[in-house]
Amino acid sequence: MAVPADAVTILPDPVAFRETLLAQIAKARKRILIAALYLQDDDAGREILAALYAARAAHPEIEIAVFVDWHRAQRGLIGKQKSDGNAALYRAEAERFGPGVTVYGVPVQRRELLGVLHLKGFVFDETVLYSGASLNDVYLQRHGRYRLDRYHLIQHRELADCMARLLTETITPHPAVHPLERADTPPTGRLKPAIADLRRTLAAARYRFTASAPSDADVCITPLVGLGLRHNELNRVLLQLVLQARSQLTLFTPYFNLPGSLQRALRRAIRAGCRITIVLGDKTANDFYIPPSEPFKTIGALPYLYEANLRRFCKRHQRAIAAGVLNVHIWKDGDNTFHLKGMIADEERILLTGNNLNPRAWRLDLENGLLIHDPHRLLTTQHRAELDRILVNTVRLAHYDALETVDHYPPPVQRLIRRLARIRADRLINQML
Repeated sequence: MAVPADAVTILPDPVAFRETLLAQIAKARKRILIAALYLQDDDAGREILAALYAARAAHPEIEIAVFVDWHRAQRGLIGKQKSDGNAALYRAEAERFGPGVTVYGVPVQRRELLGVLHLKGFVFDETVLYSGASLNDVYLQRHGRYRLDRYHLIQHRELADCMARLLTETITPHPAVHPLERADTPPTGRLKPAIADLRRTLAAARYRFTASAPSDADVCITPLVGLGLRHNELNRVLLQLVLQARSQLTLFTPYFNLPGSLQRALRRAIRAGCRITIVLGDKTANDFYIPPSEPFKTIGALPYLYEANLRRFCKRHQRAIAAGVLNVHIWKDGDNTFHLKGMIADEERILLTGNNLNPRAWRLDLENGLLIHDPHRLLTTQHRAELDRILVNTVRLAHYDALETVDHYPPPVQRLIRRLARIRADRLINQML
């Protein structure tokens, strides 16, 4: 759909994201629809919920709904004490403030390991705020530390209507989807047939809108949704962006574990002479990283598995790295973390997405994205500024041997990775990460 270029604003950082989010909640009059992996029981999560209840009190006719993953909302943090998770906060706030803010749990699969709700996007009346971020202290930089993402504010009624329809007409009415702020939430076991039907429904779902012809002052935005390997339009577009890039392609991912089809597409692009830039976080900037000074948990091995994947990839393409055709930039800024996703191809096609560009996103999770086609380079200045801000805290990898090997990892990580390799489970695990 045609969108005026001046209706698109790229926000610079998590603080601006939080301030914009709260301002849009306060300004909304007709609807507030939020889709994120989770809304955390912490200061930032409570601040967002309080703002939503305040909006409802000020405008009783407003529609307010939050959509989060069903499983993620009903468990504690990984490695922490077992609890009712974020759902306990939703129930407590509903008892405190009354009805009017519905938090829907969406079970994409019967178990979290097999797929989660990874839809992104916030709709406020006729405005869309799109980011891969979830809602907690670190994503919103509530107490100093931050997790960097990308943030686009788009003022366009048809885009807002289109994204809202998927939530309100496809997801909300489905019998597998239930409010989490109520005490009578059914157990997952009772929903198994409904969850299977919901997955089939979501695999066939599409954003519905009327296409419009752009003027020279417009960009074109196409919302995309995808679930599973078959007929996944988001996966298809991701591959096309790589294969059709002519001179340059920038790729963002927080967890380096590319699907085989995407690796093959990158190999073809490199051979064709397309300049590839991959921006990803250092292993210490991974949200699963545990410093060696702290007790080891199995989940803490993930950043090392991702780095091992990156080392193998860079070793395979060392000649392209040396020639400047492949540029791998590793991001690190103190103890902050990195969560960027998406692509920029030839400064003309920009994909905003929460897709991690890994096998899990490719096969298991419900993902979405916005493809921006900008043939007149109307947003180039903004996107160059965005990239410049990101690259400030990166170092270009000159040689694959600058990355650590397994021999240099902490002993518990070494033992785990070698055990996985010995029983050939590492490839299977990569498909689930």
